Amino acid sequence: MAKSHNDQLEFDGQRDDERLLFIFRRHIIAMRKGFYLLLIPFALSAIPPLIWQSNLELFLLPVGGLLLGLILFFYHFIMWYFTIYIVTDQRIRQVTQKGLFGKDVIELKLSKIQNISYNIPGFNGEILQYGTIVIQTFVGDLVIHNVEHPDKIYNKLQDAVNNASDDQGDYEETV
Repeated sequence: MAKSHNDQLEFDGQRDDERLLFIFRRHIIAMRKGFYLLLIPFALSAIPPLIWQSNLELFLLPVGGLLLGLILFFYHFIMWYFTIYIVTDQRIRQVTQKGLFGKDVIELKLSKIQNISYNIPGFNGEILQYGTIVIQTFVGDLVIHNVEHPDKIYNKLQDAVNNASDDQGDYEETV
């Protein structure tokens, strides 16, 4: 993402006649595995110094466990941070980080969207404000799990689809 000369956000692959509406990513809850991988090595490596307190060298184990946990956490953080959803006035682009160097890109034209719905999974979803958005098309569904503020994203997507269908209708009438 880079700013252009007129303060409009741009992204790689953006078309000349395309306007960026908004960008969103999954909720931080999607990174819970990374948090577990940070805490588990640290907690496990802290057990031997607690059992054998007279052996001072064992007190270095938790430092090693913390470093290992940080490396594992950093990997999951990269996967979360660089997986984004870009919504323009023409399409939705899903950029999914795969490993440290790979990525998958899926595009969906707004004019092809039939229906959008969202689901908040109970108490945790309500309190932490995350949920699932389902975008239905003729060829299949795009399901986005653990979206932060799914109700707000849903409304923005609905507006984008409605504006795209209005523009498409105007185009068909003038042709």
